[in-house]
Amino acid sequence: MQKAADTVSTGDVQFTEAPSKSQEMAEGIKKADSIAKLKADSLKKATKDGVTNNGTDSPKSLWQLFIIGFLGGFAAFLLPCVYPMLPLTVSFFTKKGGTRAKAIWQSCLYGLCIIFIYVVFGLLITIIFGPTALNGLATNGIFNFFFFLMLIVFGASFLGAFEITLPSSLANKLDANSDKGGFAGIFFMAATLVVVSFSCTGPAIGGVLSSAFTKGDRLAPAVVMFGFSLAIALPFTIFATFPSALKSLPKSGGWLNSVKVILGFIEIAFALKFLSNVDLAYHWNLIDREVVLSIWIAIGILMSLYLIGKIKFSHDSDVQHLTVTRTFFAMAAFAFTVYMIPGLWGAPLKSISALLPPLSTQDFDLTLGSGSSTNAASATATTTIKEKKYEEIFKRLPKVKGIDDWYDYDQAVEVSKQLKKPILIDFTGWNCVNCRLMEQNVFPNPEVFKRLQNEFVMLQLVIDDKTELPASEQTDLLLSPGKKATTIGNKWLDFEVAKYHSNAQPYYVIINEKGETLVPPQGANQNIPEFIKYLDSGIAAYKKVSLN
Repeated sequence: MQKAADTVSTGDVQFTEAPSKSQEMAEGIKKADSIAKLKADSLKKATKDGVTNNGTDSPKSLWQLFIIGFLGGFAAFLLPCVYPMLPLTVSFFTKKGGTRAKAIWQSCLYGLCIIFIYVVFGLLITIIFGPTALNGLATNGIFNFFFFLMLIVFGASFLGAFEITLPSSLANKLDANSDKGGFAGIFFMAATLVVVSFSCTGPAIGGVLSSAFTKGDRLAPAVVMFGFSLAIALPFTIFATFPSALKSLPKSGGWLNSVKVILGFIEIAFALKFLSNVDLAYHWNLIDREVVLSIWIAIGILMSLYLIGKIKFSHDSDVQHLTVTRTFFAMAAFAFTVYMIPGLWGAPLKSISALLPPLSTQDFDLTLGSGSSTNAASATATTTIKEKKYEEIFKRLPKVKGIDDWYDYDQAVEVSKQLKKPILIDFTGWNCVNCRLMEQNVFPNPEVFKRLQNEFVMLQLVIDDKTELPASEQTDLLLSPGKKATTIGNKWLDFEVAKYHSNAQPYYVIINEKGETLVPPQGANQNIPEFIKYLDSGIAAYKKVSLN
């Protein structure tokens, strides 16, 4: 956390006589109370605002998670462990239910039990890790590496290397209990489905839960599991209500295993995102952008060849001919693979840029030298500060060519004084998807770029960086009295929460050289006219304050 001199002017400081012991104690109690109140107010404000560490409001993030979970659940429903159970389950309810109304009611209850089991699982994850721990886990190196390994294992399982199953004794016991009548029997039937299908749904659950943890929201695991379970439960309920519709469904066969293999390829590709997170935060400098693209292109080629039947795994059946559906999927896979190839030479690939390591990590970039990149050097030359603090550490941080970024608060304040410009603080992160979307889609806009380049001192404070601070720079944390900020990320996260009552990334704050906030801060906003209006309001407020 910054010292007082980092955020306020010291021009009006007055020296007084040293206080007595009793005065010191009273001041100490008063200071402790103030810090405690600041901490409580900060956390309360952050919770009230519903801001997550992705810079979006909670409802929007949770809706995104619900959709991710629903799509993952739908994919899991099409797997060999779940899909074939649909006609068996529907037949059971239609025959056992007696009347149609009773069969519909029991099938609805069955679907609700499936949802209940999965949502409880999601809530247990929150209870085990704790709501506040989810934010830390989202950017924790060990945790991201664990998810990388987990998705690789799950992907290999989907490709047929082995099967991940729960103990058969558990499935047998649940199946025996499902013979009971009433609600208990239906509940245990649902539990049996969950356990028996785990070899297929387990890897899918791992994939959607990884998205939940990267959001860092306390409700994220429960919401993503609700979407996942709803997608699985709906077909059982719908087809039990309209059993004649089962005739229109494709029969079980080799295509179910093809779905499983394709999901395996996707999980292996997605695993690289978590490995890249670790590489960036800990500055290993191993997983560059072209490395990830090369692997993704290889996966895309293999997936395309698999879809047209040119390669197959040991448990696959022969592809005698291509169906129309399979042909369209193969075309999409080939097209997406071709789309990624120019990225090896520096093409921005905006549609997937947020999932890739930043372009600044790429060794070979044909786009270097284009645009207004030389203007950044001239901006630096107009100040007396010739060497940027932390510049070497953040050379791989995503940048917009032509914008002169600073990485230390004190230096930015000094530059602001010299250039007579307001400071735009960009609380960002190595692993922040919305930050990458803003940098790719909003900042390069000519009108936005013109303002960022000419009207502001750009200050990027990376709140998830793991670089250890020298002992001389380890300051006290405002939110945790007695503890020190030991890393760069820890220092700026504490500063953001204590000063601006938010733990969002991205989070934009416009201040003057005295540290005074000129206009209300805001998070990610990809509406370009609105973001321009926000920047203009900051410029106008700075000029108004300067005149006064």
